[in-house]
Amino acid sequence: MTRYASVIGIKPEAIAEYKRLHADVWPDVLRQLKASNISNYSIYLKEPENLLFSYFEYHGSDYEADMAAMAADPRTQEWWAVCKPLQSPLMTRKEGEWWAGMPEVFHMD
Repeated sequence: MTRYASVIGIKPEAIAEYKRLHADVWPDVLRQLKASNISNYSIYLKEPENLLFSYFEYHGSDYEADMAAMAADPRTQEWWAVCKPLQSPLMTRKEGEWWAGMPEVFHMD
């Protein structure tokens, strides 16, 4: 299992809508996350900085292939099209990232 964390901004006027969407995530999106070997997925909101922090655990053996399968899923693409306009990617993110990846600096089991 590999842990992943990332961060992105959220537009202040979009917080209520983002919370509403994530209180009732589309079942097809949840199925795809599980099919892509993702579990224990959480998103946290830090206000007033308006940052979203995500954490998930990956239990597969080919992360790139699983992420490509998720990105190719039409229902997931629809979900992203609804969520992306609410978000504000960090200027410091790496090329190709939407959410900026964060390295783990400490973990305790």
